[in-house]
Amino acid sequence: MAEKYFTVSWDQLHRDSKALAWRLMDHRPFAGIVAITRGGLIPAAIIARELECRLVETVSVVTYDEEDRGQPQVVKPPAAAGDGAGWLVIDDLVDTGTTARVVRALLPKAHLATVYAKPAGKPLVETFVTEVSQDTWILFPWDTEAQFIPPIARGTGR
Repeated sequence: MAEKYFTVSWDQLHRDSKALAWRLMDHRPFAGIVAITRGGLIPAAIIARELECRLVETVSVVTYDEEDRGQPQVVKPPAAAGDGAGWLVIDDLVDTGTTARVVRALLPKAHLATVYAKPAGKPLVETFVTEVSQDTWILFPWDTEAQFIPPIARGTGR
């Protein structure tokens, strides 16, 4: 199965994060926001501003690096969120759901929201903005830089 690429610009990430904030309006108030690092940091900051939420916490789960897809490890648990009751958890993407399952175990009563969702992980989140296919690789603005890309007709697959 060929991988597809979906490039997200800073502007688009901001618009999509703001759209997620609109969807979360009916679920307020939140005691605070837990950003899943690193991808959830920027969407969480945008959503915290839009929802006027001043308390922002983080949780860091390492699920893989470029060489290894081992067991997920919590390297920094959230300090103030308890069981998650009244808290909003934000991530950029739910892919297979590995990270979401770990965070859900830590904060079982939290509302989990992501900007983007793939089918395998979608059932684990309550709110998201955009669904992409499982074989789509999302290129976030912090992982990319501007450069020339040949036209699709040249067979680059992008």
